[in-house]
Amino acid sequence: MGALIGSGFILVLVIAVIMAFLYFVPVGLWISALAADVRVSIVTLIGMRMRRVPPGKIIMPLIKANKAGLDVNVNQLEAHYLAGGNVDKVVDALIASHRAQIALPFERSAAIDLAGRDVLEAVQMSVNPKVIETPVVSAVAKNGIELKIKARVTVRANIDRLVGGAGEPTIIARVGEGIVTTVGSSESHNDVLANPDEISKTVLEKGLDAGTAFEILSIDIADVDVGRNIGAQLQTDQAEADKRIAQAKAEERRAMAVAKEQEMKAYTQEMEAKVVEAKAEIPHAMADALREGNLGVMDYYNLKNIQADTEMREAISDGGASDSLSTTNQPLK
Repeated sequence: MGALIGSGFILVLVIAVIMAFLYFVPVGLWISALAADVRVSIVTLIGMRMRRVPPGKIIMPLIKANKAGLDVNVNQLEAHYLAGGNVDKVVDALIASHRAQIALPFERSAAIDLAGRDVLEAVQMSVNPKVIETPVVSAVAKNGIELKIKARVTVRANIDRLVGGAGEPTIIARVGEGIVTTVGSSESHNDVLANPDEISKTVLEKGLDAGTAFEILSIDIADVDVGRNIGAQLQTDQAEADKRIAQAKAEERRAMAVAKEQEMKAYTQEMEAKVVEAKAEIPHAMADALREGNLGVMDYYNLKNIQADTEMREAISDGGASDSLSTTNQPLK
């Protein structure tokens, strides 16, 4: 029984050793490399395991590159993997550029990949240009009519400017700016409708692809629609604003007039109060004048006679006017 247990333990140990050996020494990959005429030593494969680099992610792209006739070695691929790059995509991009006879060294391809761009898509775009459709761009001509324009931009990737070059959003923004400038400088929207190709010519002459990762091949105006009459709307809004300003000023003047009227009423009431107060003081003043001898009794009676005569004349005058009015209103016989 003990011998049986010992034999089983030895068998398990042997299997574990074999599995560990096959893990650290990928014999299958080494045989595949030899079959593809790619010279890779066992020590190199073991070193990849020690550096935590999956040998399959290096050897298979290396075999693919070797079969395509590319001069790529293990150290380059392993260094790119350790830097966080996509080894398989870089090798595919190198093969595609080699077939299309586009000069793309391994270092530049690795730099493009590490910069976060899809290097394989960039090579494919260099061979097969891409069409970028801009959103609807609203522009206003000098006569105030709005035009809504949509353009299609055909671009080709510029391999030399992929690192550090601007992307598609910059192209779209620059094309939109060119459309707005061109339409804004037109005297009438009819000029743009008659010759939409003028927009393409003007935009292309501006060199909008400078500093970008693309080369603009053509700009085609896909659609032009007439929008609102912005000029008339602005004039209407301005007239409405002027009317509101005038109303506000008129209201201000009315408020000032009302305030002035209230002030004059208050002043009049104050003057009347003073007059009443002054009239109330007249008897006292006359009494003081009589008492002090400044006014004689005859003078006082003469003053009263004058007042009575004045009141009588006023009464006669008012009565005469009333009689004349009543006589005038009588019917003729």
